[in-house]
Amino acid sequence: MATYQPYIDPEFDSLIERIYPPKVCIDNETYKDCTLVKVDSANKPGILLEMVQVLTDLDLLISKSYISSDGRWFMDVFHVTDQLGNKLTDESLILYIQQALCANIRREKSKELQACLDREVRPRHVSTENTALEMTGTDRPGLLSEISAVLSELECHVTNAVAWTHNTRAASIIYVEDGFRGGPITDPKRLAHVQEQLENVVEAHHRTGERRSVRLTAPAPGQQTHTERRLHQLMYANIDYEPCQGCNGGGVAHRNNCTKIHVSIESCEEKGYSVVNVRCRDRPKLLFDTLCALTDMQYVVFHAAVSSKGTMADQEYFIRQKDGCTLDTESERHKLTQCLIAAIERRVSHGLRLDICSHNRMGLLSDLTRAFRENGLSISRAEIGTNGDRAVGSFYVTDASGYEANPQAIEEVKKEIGGSVVVVDKSPGWTPKTSRTPSVGSISRTSRGSIDDKPRFSLGSLFWSHLERLSGNFNSIRP
Repeated sequence: MATYQPYIDPEFDSLIERIYPPKVCIDNETYKDCTLVKVDSANKPGILLEMVQVLTDLDLLISKSYISSDGRWFMDVFHVTDQLGNKLTDESLILYIQQALCANIRREKSKELQACLDREVRPRHVSTENTALEMTGTDRPGLLSEISAVLSELECHVTNAVAWTHNTRAASIIYVEDGFRGGPITDPKRLAHVQEQLENVVEAHHRTGERRSVRLTAPAPGQQTHTERRLHQLMYANIDYEPCQGCNGGGVAHRNNCTKIHVSIESCEEKGYSVVNVRCRDRPKLLFDTLCALTDMQYVVFHAAVSSKGTMADQEYFIRQKDGCTLDTESERHKLTQCLIAAIERRVSHGLRLDICSHNRMGLLSDLTRAFRENGLSISRAEIGTNGDRAVGSFYVTDASGYEANPQAIEEVKKEIGGSVVVVDKSPGWTPKTSRTPSVGSISRTSRGSIDDKPRFSLGSLFWSHLERLSGNFNSIRP
């Protein structure tokens, strides 16, 4: 028997958007010390993270933000500056921001935006052209060195690489091209062979049952990978938010650095939200990192207020789960607290930072990481990229136990590496340990993210009082 279903025009979902297109306003007049980026559009899942991603990819600093996305409409105001604290005056940058935000809302890329990307401000965190290696597993000294050595032996040229470590877990994304012919590796047999060799390296140092993964994929037409967004997903899947077993305070990295991240979760029964307050040290990309955690856990942000003052930042989110439920159980709140703290801590690098500029060549990453390993240094975080015949990167290093690196070892590495090596001060908030005896209990329960009974600061009343004024800053797109 024939069955009939109603026909739904695929263009219907975008009807509202086409009738009332998104509006992006760049305001340099209202405030003397920052630029306002105002967005007003139809609401879509994930739109807030995409907006923040556009701004953080350009290394812009977000000092304040007011967000409202109840119902089918999305309104947001970002207070932004460049890295030096200046307003945005570059016309090409302003044009790019307007086009990129609208493109994210519409989920399409205009020709003008592509031209702007190629000519002016191509985000370095997005890759579409190279074969991607994704690896997760247990962190240990020399892991990145062994992986890059295998790639070099197999004639795979590393074009970009980013590696994060947190709570004894590690994740890395390495982009490679064929060292024989150039361009991405697309031959299925060669891909399978390279992946098998890398799996052998990772598996050799993991006990039975330990989480690990190795994945090598060729680029797909029209598919983009945002490296930092993907690293958050890999670390979350690797369950780096759970304290490691047998380690006091969650491992050496946590003993060395009390980040003092305070999270509280309360109920707003009147409006049917769960209210999440986060207070921690301010830094670039903080908003992006916390939104990644909320998105990965399938929470929807309906309203939010973000503010930074001095060295501290306060964030308040009014959220529900995707099914509309709030966080009603202690286990749900505890897991969200752990995940938010993990997302913030992943980018807080431990150790001494070395900025490296060298001639781009086959096996460069292998040589760099081997020099670190042979001098007893461990990499806690790394990022290296190539541009033509130059390779530029940053490495955060400690000794093999996670303590302060030996200055003599650093000098030996500088001699072996060649090129330009600049030693930068230790990462903010990281206090080196010179003693080999761990300080038991140096991380308080609060700093590990327990749910505070009383948040130190609340932006709720400020947000609701400013919401009406905020809405007035937009031209309404409703009929």
